[in-house]
Amino acid sequence: MPAQNRYDVAVIGAGQAGLTMGYELARQRRRFVILDTADSIGAAWRTRWDSLTLFTPRRYDSLPGLEFPGEPDGYPGRDEVIAYLESYAETFDLPVQLGSEVRSVQSEDGAFRLELANEVIEADQVVVATGPFQIPRVPALAADLDPAIFQTHSVGYRNPGELPDGAVLVVGGGNTGFQIAAELAADLETHLSVGSRQMPLPQRIGGRDLFWWLGKLGILEKSIDTKLGRRLSTRDTLIGSSPRTAKRAGVTMHGRAVGASGRTVVFEDGSTLDVAAVIWATGYRFDHSWIDLPITEEDGKLVHRRGVADVPGLYFLGLPWQHTRGSALVGWVKDDAEFVAERIGERAAASSPTALEGAATHGK
Repeated sequence: MPAQNRYDVAVIGAGQAGLTMGYELARQRRRFVILDTADSIGAAWRTRWDSLTLFTPRRYDSLPGLEFPGEPDGYPGRDEVIAYLESYAETFDLPVQLGSEVRSVQSEDGAFRLELANEVIEADQVVVATGPFQIPRVPALAADLDPAIFQTHSVGYRNPGELPDGAVLVVGGGNTGFQIAAELAADLETHLSVGSRQMPLPQRIGGRDLFWWLGKLGILEKSIDTKLGRRLSTRDTLIGSSPRTAKRAGVTMHGRAVGASGRTVVFEDGSTLDVAAVIWATGYRFDHSWIDLPITEEDGKLVHRRGVADVPGLYFLGLPWQHTRGSALVGWVKDDAEFVAERIGERAAASSPTALEGAATHGK
């Protein structure tokens, strides 16, 4: 294979996780490439709604080596995040190759073979940094609604102006559902259906941002392996939103949506609502079907230990609760990236001729 198509590490995904991984690999002076299907950096952010605002202040949103610009205690919007990620890739001259969909990853002769549309790449190690926003999840009951009703997943929502007159139902109890419902309520009759358990937390406590307190109390350091971590990982943590604040914004709350027919949605308590539009803020599911390697359990759950897969040389980065609550957040992905980079370095050192020679000498 031509030398230009052979790398120490191939990183798949050019969002905050992939770029942070690139920063760490550059520090190790690895020969690497960052591949992304999209034609622009931070593509997942570009698909979010216009008014999206992070619930972490700018002082906590920096990737390693480059401070996030702006008022440290303010909350950046979607476009600021996109501009920052573009600046990050440019500042560190990261080798991002856009428009490069990886169609398969296979193991071959102790390395990895990545098949793209028009080329094949080989790498000694691979980091999958495709993030949590992959395949939109929409409940089956959506198909039972009248085709004339406006329906979109939250990934397709941009602003209230694109919705028709009449009642709009947002389905989903995470931060996305609450934020979109609050925005819509300013102009439209808005309803929010929530069927999951939640843990509402205020944005600010005692004049300080919530994340200052979480850091001070060590909660952000609690891993998925701890009792508290396991408990937190099973709930939607609402930051700055709650059923109470939603009601104050003019949103009508409902329980889980369990059925639909025509223009009518049925909720778990038997109540109904006739709708003109539905926004499904129901999350995403992973799609790693293009990785032709044993990476999942029978139920489809990824098998890894803080991003280190059972397949030697394969890693994941940017997964929700990969290690802590911050694993998929902009300002905290660096912790897992550093950990994965250390494992990459160890594996590279162990497989180098010098390391093998030293090990053989030591064993005499």
